[in-house]
Amino acid sequence: MNITFIGGGNMATAIIGGLIAGGANAREFRVVEPQRPQQDKLAGLIPGIGIFGEASAGAVDGADIVVLAVKPQQMREAAKALAGHVADVPVVISIAAGVRLANLSRWMGGYARLVRAMPNTPALIREGISGAFALPEAGARGRKLAERVLEGVGKVLWLVREDLLDAVTGVSGSGPAYVFYFLEGLELAAQDLGFTKSEARTLAYSTFAGTIKLASGSELEPAILRAQVTSKGGTTERAIGLLEADAVKSRFVAAVKAAAARARELGDALGAED
Repeated sequence: MNITFIGGGNMATAIIGGLIAGGANAREFRVVEPQRPQQDKLAGLIPGIGIFGEASAGAVDGADIVVLAVKPQQMREAAKALAGHVADVPVVISIAAGVRLANLSRWMGGYARLVRAMPNTPALIREGISGAFALPEAGARGRKLAERVLEGVGKVLWLVREDLLDAVTGVSGSGPAYVFYFLEGLELAAQDLGFTKSEARTLAYSTFAGTIKLASGSELEPAILRAQVTSKGGTTERAIGLLEADAVKSRFVAAVKAAAARARELGDALGAED
């Protein structure tokens, strides 16, 4: 399977690395990356890949898949540069937040075999989750090709509506930052209680890792699992009571919804471009 990436940043590198770890050959990949320092970095990390400074016939010809892995603000320019080279490409995948497929198709001169996906940063260790939506023109083959790429770095959740990708952005796309935020808080609390920074980090990280593993292996809902470790009149009840008094859960839900709303706003702004 030959894949061309437009953009050679962290996510492109993660996907390529995941696919190679799964048995792909480095020579199956081409990357269009205009920045010379990043070109050199890619060549050092993944010997054998093809590197191009701009989108061209040579970068795209023979590709089974093209993956648009540039920032949302760069997508219009990247798509227009590709427009004359993708007619024979079976499917094009966009992993840019907020960029709607109707706009992408317009910028690409009407090309419609498109899949839009939103991976998250745990893809860097092949533990990501990607929400994905395909236009009907992509067909079964396009979906299957896209799934092979995205499964190289984690799980894939296919969506029935494109607008749900804005919600995915708010939940799992931005989600790692929420986890880091709570890790920061738990680590800081441990330091305030007398532990060294190293000890505090060990306690916080191990608690999160073990709890996620416990929850993943249980059929019970998080609320029930929480209740099981919250004894009446005990220490956990005191802590949860304080969080509830400050409406932390409802504020957290509001924060996730705010991230999803921002994804919609970005889509509106980007879609207004010619």
